[in-house]
Amino acid sequence: MKKSLMHIALFLALGLPLFAAPFKDQETMLETIEQRTFNWFWNSTNPENGLVPDRTPEKHFSSVAAIGFGLTSIPIGIERGYISREEGIDRILTTLHFLKNLPQGDDAVLDSGYKGFYYHFLHMDSGKRYQQVELSTIDTALCMMGVLFCQSYFEGDSESEVEIRNLAEELYSRVQWSWAVQKDALISMGWTPEQGFLDAEYKGYDEAMFLYLLALGSPTYPVSEDSWNDFVKTNRWESFYGQEHIVFAPLFGHQYAQSWIDFRGIQDAFIKAYGIDHRDLHSFPTRRSSDLVRFMPSKPMP
Repeated sequence: MKKSLMHIALFLALGLPLFAAPFKDQETMLETIEQRTFNWFWNSTNPENGLVPDRTPEKHFSSVAAIGFGLTSIPIGIERGYISREEGIDRILTTLHFLKNLPQGDDAVLDSGYKGFYYHFLHMDSGKRYQQVELSTIDTALCMMGVLFCQSYFEGDSESEVEIRNLAEELYSRVQWSWAVQKDALISMGWTPEQGFLDAEYKGYDEAMFLYLLALGSPTYPVSEDSWNDFVKTNRWESFYGQEHIVFAPLFGHQYAQSWIDFRGIQDAFIKAYGIDHRDLHSFPTRRSSDLVRFMPSKPMP
């Protein structure tokens, strides 16, 4: 596994302290950021159940999305030599077993999720729903990206690595993505037992690309192609200070899906019309009138 900007994306998503003193070169800075980011996930996670806090130093609740990023950090830590393979496997199995065994149902208090999805925030110890937060489609998807990342990384024939792959498949397969499809084949942002589905869906270019890709690829509850088409049909390509680009201001919209997915050569009708693929678009989301401004990491993505 090669170094990539994914580790910086993980760091930026958390807003962790960057550094306390100047570095002698870029490589030293990147290595320090990587290790500090990994250490945050490894040390802040509840070792008894694998739940990752939404923030520190207070650990009032776990974020389902943070669990996905935490799972992703473990193979990176193994590759970098921060932990042993055995330590990483133990932590991952603890997490996957806990996620599998959390109660699923429509009870507002006793359950941790519904139809394979999880509530946005969970209590750090019990894993039960935190207050009255929504059942979150995007945060469940981030969790599943981490789950599937571990499934892809652990390719060995040992009993523990086979178990990781089987648990990951079970968790992904039970998410009922098609249930969350609401208006115009779009995926709802969430649901609560008190009020039903939220009156908001993911549409237009944003971070939800990985959500739709997971839903399209589901072996059990897939959404139709109409969902992707309706998702992208409200994309906007505009000019700002002489630079043409697809409109979505927050940086994480150009980071999250790209942390796990290699988009080289992948196009849809909207992107193809501009003569680029999704890797071009997300590598550096600007384009001058005649030249696509390309930014590629010095080392390839894993």
